[in-house]
Amino acid sequence: QLQLVESGGGLVQPGGSLRLSCAASGFSLDDYVIGWFRQAPGKEREGVSCISSSDSSTYYLDSVKGRFTISRVAAKNTATVYLQMNNLKPEDTAVYYCKSEYRYTSVQDMCKMMSRRDHWGQGTQVTVSS
Repeated sequence: QLQLVESGGGLVQPGGSLRLSCAASGFSLDDYVIGWFRQAPGKEREGVSCISSSDSSTYYLDSVKGRFTISRVAAKNTATVYLQMNNLKPEDTAVYYCKSEYRYTSVQDMCKMMSRRDHWGQGTQVTVSS
């Protein structure tokens, strides 16, 4: 059974950096997409960045391009996915979640579809404030 554990959130000033980690275990899929999603109060959840296990292709939300970087370190049946967030802005404040699914279309489309799923873990809070 796939298990995902997010960590690394916190309070940071505008312009600061944070690195989120997602420890994933229990993989039984050869080709999957794993990524980071966020939901701010009163807003819909959105896909921030996703990466494919097969070719490492990535997707980024337009508002985070050039500031966020996703990366993946994989071993047998496990993976750790990082989201390096630089030059953080107050509008990045949200609960950040990690999710993974079998890949059956483009990483971009997968990321957008995954953001609409109903079931999520606890996530990790990121607050950008002075």
